[in-house]
Amino acid sequence: MAGKSKAVSKKSSASTSKGDGQDDDAPLVKKKKEVEDFDGFNARIGEQRKSTGSPLDFKFDKSRCKMITKIENLPATHNGVVYWMSRDQRVQDNWALIYAQRLALKEKVPLLVCFCLVPKFLQATLRQYAFMLKGLKSVQAELHDLNIPFSLLLGEAKTVLPDFVKKYEIGGVVTDFSPLRTPRSWVDEVAKKLPEDVPLCQVDAHNIVPVWVTSDKLEYAARTIRPKIHKHLSTYLTEFPDVISHPHKSSSKFENPFKNWDELMAFLKIDRTVGEVDWAKPGTEEAFKTLKTFVDTKLRLFDEKRNDPNVDALSNLSPWFHFGQISVARCILEVRKSHHKGKDAFIEEAVIRRELSDNFCYYNENYDNLDGATEWARKTLNDHRKDKRKPLYELNKFEEAKTHDDLWNAAQNQLRIEGKMHGFLRMYWAKKILEWSESPEKALEIAIFLNDKYNLDGRDPNGFVGCMWSICGIHDMGWKERTIFGKIRFMNYDGCKRKFDVAGFVAKYRKIAKDKGLL
Repeated sequence: MAGKSKAVSKKSSASTSKGDGQDDDAPLVKKKKEVEDFDGFNARIGEQRKSTGSPLDFKFDKSRCKMITKIENLPATHNGVVYWMSRDQRVQDNWALIYAQRLALKEKVPLLVCFCLVPKFLQATLRQYAFMLKGLKSVQAELHDLNIPFSLLLGEAKTVLPDFVKKYEIGGVVTDFSPLRTPRSWVDEVAKKLPEDVPLCQVDAHNIVPVWVTSDKLEYAARTIRPKIHKHLSTYLTEFPDVISHPHKSSSKFENPFKNWDELMAFLKIDRTVGEVDWAKPGTEEAFKTLKTFVDTKLRLFDEKRNDPNVDALSNLSPWFHFGQISVARCILEVRKSHHKGKDAFIEEAVIRRELSDNFCYYNENYDNLDGATEWARKTLNDHRKDKRKPLYELNKFEEAKTHDDLWNAAQNQLRIEGKMHGFLRMYWAKKILEWSESPEKALEIAIFLNDKYNLDGRDPNGFVGCMWSICGIHDMGWKERTIFGKIRFMNYDGCKRKFDVAGFVAKYRKIAKDKGLL
């Protein structure tokens, strides 16, 4: 974060004259300039936070919060406030942590942060767990510099968090927000097991406009939620106050949760065959570097080229968004300063579409199955349930990218190797799973499984909604009727060829897959 970027090696090397007049130090000078530019970028944002004030000075909008327990007030005597970090794994630009520090400063008590690590979560593998844990390690270091202890609690929150609260005589718990059923059940379970005089408050630190403020119901499409979000943007899209060095120190001793990485990894009950990726490094600092690169070099391409998988025009911020290692609001604050017309398209995708996904998962308990589709979509899929499907593939053929379609295989190999898939291809990929599976239910099950297993940003409202849009037609309308699809929007190979250089994309990922031993 601001002022905390890692030092760059300053080892000098003797300049060697070359016949063409080039200077060996030129790349080092360029690298130094890039680092200085990034330092300046970070420093400017840090100054913006400082000028906004501390969490105590800032006028916090209480509509960002929702009480989970009936009791709202902290007990008369206690030894601190804890922020139970979950979805939003960052220090600065985090409304939940800001609110927790505000409470602790008012009470003049210590502030603590904890994270409850479960040994398994949906289809998450080593790829996602390593990214998350390395990000949390940097969170711990940043909090340490701010005199805020961080504890990694091993086990389910309903067990380890209430015990933590009792042991350290915590007076109040603040947590962040997720619309997914499992994290929501964690919150409900913790609320039941906390001491009766300890309140639990939830803050939507992920969406710009809190999901319960935007709408109190399931929205039909982007066109219905868009005006509701824009109505509130000026209120909620504000500069963040600075999370400050906490003046009230805890007398308790907390163990460093990351002192034994091997022991921590042994605790996990996960698939270790899906390895880490090399293009995305975990942590807030890397997220900010990715943001700066996008604003400086890619935003100008975003409006016209974002649907071309062969052009590097996307922000690539989704892994850091998913793990909350950077705030979407911070990214929008920076993107809005640009003069490129791509900023409007980025705001549409990063704000409207992303918050529409949270709305869908929050207000539709069937966000990952056919019952969550609208009536017209369920009917049309049922009407075509017995249509002949040829070819027909099982999960292993999909997973190993062994279909007859070279474009689909290339997209699946991109997913397996890089932990991401271009957004345009993700739609094609999911729709072909519907076309080549025995039923819509099976297609949805396979698409969600593969997305959650390989994508760094899997197990996310965006991922569930992407699969549901492609296969079940949510947030869409009926189209020309076809076999298998019914009135669900159709995509085909020839349509992709009209959009971009399919042969070039296929050749690229065939070579990469071959080099990785996947062919």
